[in-house]
Amino acid sequence: MNIYAQAEPLSVNQKSKERLNDQSLVFDLPLLISTIMLIALGLIMVGSASTSIAERQNGEAFYYLWRQLTYLSFALMCSFLIFNIPLKFWKQNGPTLMLINVVMLLLVFIPGLGREVNGSMRWIHFGPVSLQLSELVKLFVIFYLAGYLVRHADAVQNSAGGFLRPLILLVVLAMLLLLQPDFGAVAVMLMTAMVMMWLGGARLIQFLLLMLVFVAALSMLVFISPYRMERLTGFMNPWADPFDSGFQLTQALIAFGRGEWFGVGLGASVQKLFYLPEAHTDFLFAVIAEELGLLGVLLIIGLFIVVIMRCLKIARKSEGQGNIFNAYVAYGIGVWIGLQAFINIGVNMGVLPTKGLTLPLMSYGGSSLLVMCMAITIVFRVDYETRTDKNSTQPIRKQGRVRKSNNNSKVHA
Repeated sequence: MNIYAQAEPLSVNQKSKERLNDQSLVFDLPLLISTIMLIALGLIMVGSASTSIAERQNGEAFYYLWRQLTYLSFALMCSFLIFNIPLKFWKQNGPTLMLINVVMLLLVFIPGLGREVNGSMRWIHFGPVSLQLSELVKLFVIFYLAGYLVRHADAVQNSAGGFLRPLILLVVLAMLLLLQPDFGAVAVMLMTAMVMMWLGGARLIQFLLLMLVFVAALSMLVFISPYRMERLTGFMNPWADPFDSGFQLTQALIAFGRGEWFGVGLGASVQKLFYLPEAHTDFLFAVIAEELGLLGVLLIIGLFIVVIMRCLKIARKSEGQGNIFNAYVAYGIGVWIGLQAFINIGVNMGVLPTKGLTLPLMSYGGSSLLVMCMAITIVFRVDYETRTDKNSTQPIRKQGRVRKSNNNSKVHA
C-alpha cells in the first residue's frame, strides 16, 4: 500500500512538470530554428547577389545588405510588439482591417505619395522609405477571413450567400491590386482565401463553380493584356526569344545549370553580374542554385517545408483545443507562405510564368521581410496561447472536415 501511495503523487508531479515545461517554451523550436536559418541564409545571399548592382548604382558593394539588415532590425522590433498583442484583438477588428486594406490600396494612386517602380504603382513613399502595401493586405485578409469563418460558420457551410459575401470584398481588393498592377499578389491572396474557405466547411460544388469563374476571369486578363500574354508564351518557350521576352528565365536556367551538385561557391556567381535581372529580389533563388548548387536548393526547400508543416501543426493543435480563430489564422499563414514560396521557386525554375513575388523571409525588400516576420510571429502567438490556455478543451476526434464540439462551436478537421 505504501508503494501505491507514493506512486500516485509522483505521477501527478510528473504531469505538472510536463505541463510547466510545455508552457515555458514560448516559441516552437523547429519553427524558430527554420525561420532563423532562412533569414540568415537570405541575408548572406542578398549580400552576395547584390554586390555588383549595388556598387554600380550606389558605389557601395554591400549597400543592399546594410539596408536589409536595417529592415530586419525594424522587423524584429515590430515582431516583439506584435507578439504581445492577444489574437482576440485581430478577431475583433477583422472588418476594420478590410476597410484599412481598401484605403491602403487607394493610397498608391495619390500623386506624390504613390511611387512607380518598373511600371507598377505598388509602393507609397515616405521620405527614404518605400512600402509595398499589398504585402500587408494579404495578412489582413487572413485575419478577416478567420473571423468571418468563426462568426458565420453555419452560413458558409449551408448557404451560397455565406460563401460569397467575403469573396465580394476580396474581388474589390483584387481589382485594386490589378490596377497597380500586381497579378501575383492577387493570385496568392485568392488561393489562400479559397483554402481557408474550404477549411471552413464550404461545399465542394461551390468551389468548382467559383474556380471556373476565376479561371475564366484570369484567362481573360491574360488575353487582353499583351505583356501578360508575352510572359505566358515566354515561360512556355523562353529559348524562342532569349534576349527579350525569355531573357529573365533563360538567365535563371543558366544559373541552375552552372550550379550543378554543389554550386560554384559563395560569391562566385556569374549570372548576378548584370545578366540576371532582379538577382537579389525575385530571382534570388536562381543565384542560390548557382552558388550553392542542388545541395543549397534542397536545404532551402526543406526549411520552407519545416516552416509550413509547423504552422499547420500549431494550427491543428489550437483547433483541437477549441481556439478556432487562432487555428484559421495559423492555417492561413502557413498556406500563404507555402504558396508564395512555391510560386517564386517555380518561376525561378521555369515551371511557372514570371510573377513579381519575393521569396519569403529571404529576398531583398523591407515590406516583404517586415510582413513575413510579423506573420511568423503571429503563428508563435497562436502556439503560445494554445500552450497557456487553461480553459481550453481536450482535443476532439473528428470524422470528416467539419463537426460540432460539445460547446456547439464549429471545428474542422
